[in-house]
Amino acid sequence: MKKILIINGHPNSDSFNFGLFEAYKKGALASGADIKEIVVKDLKFNPNLEFGYQKRTELEPDLLDAWEKIKWANHLVWVHPVWWGGLPAITKGFIDRLFLPGFAFQYRENSVWWDKLLAGRTAHIITTLDQPSWYYWFAFGRPSVNQLKKSTLEFCGIKPVKVTYIGPIKNTEFSLRKKWLGKIEKLGENLK
Repeated sequence: MKKILIINGHPNSDSFNFGLFEAYKKGALASGADIKEIVVKDLKFNPNLEFGYQKRTELEPDLLDAWEKIKWANHLVWVHPVWWGGLPAITKGFIDRLFLPGFAFQYRENSVWWDKLLAGRTAHIITTLDQPSWYYWFAFGRPSVNQLKKSTLEFCGIKPVKVTYIGPIKNTEFSLRKKWLGKIEKLGENLK
């Protein structure tokens, strides 16, 4: 049975991202997957990695619980908007505080290389934009995807990492949003 963790990185529960999150979950449950979820905005934690890697900041109970869910899952689904080319601050803070040396990766002694401690998992990023995805890629180089996919998930051994772009969101009609929700529900049904 596929064990899927759905991570919602939008700080506003009235956002379209929450609809996408629920659509994916509905499809995955219909397919028989075992589902757990993290709604980052609901977690109680300090998003600031106060001392960098010089000194460990103890993880709050919500982050410890989130880490257990990440270890449990064999497929991670991230739902988030693109803001200023990147992730929302709370989601970036979640990653900073949780994807730590000794947890998600481990640098090798006297080496530039590292061990990828989350290997064996796959992921899918569902991200919303206020511009066409081709423009985001062509004009800006898709920085949020590079950050989450390449510099975080693949760095820690998670692959493949697929990406689904939804947008442009701004000023869209209900009928188009309904179509996008159906598309994401199908992704969940197909366990992608």
